[in-house]
Amino acid sequence: MKAETKDTLTEVNISLPLSMKTFIDEVVAEGGYSTASEYVRELIEDAKRKSQEEIEQRLLEALESGPATPMTKEDWEAIKQRGLERIRQKKAGEK
Repeated sequence: MKAETKDTLTEVNISLPLSMKTFIDEVVAEGGYSTASEYVRELIEDAKRKSQEEIEQRLLEALESGPATPMTKEDWEAIKQRGLERIRQKKAGEK
């Protein structure tokens, strides 16, 4: 049986406003975390978990929404038109 391996830690430097740094320091000082790095890792893991839960929830909603229906030419044309409109809006915003 293959032994589980932990990810190797690497250093990442980030810039934060002083108010955020102060907040992180306060959270760590309250005893919930031993270091700022531990707190940030936990935030990232929580965000990943929430993202995965949202994907799973949307998949369940799709499965429970009823039987699938075939896509029509009109459906594809409407999707194409929405995409083209988004491109036009983006280009207009760049000017």
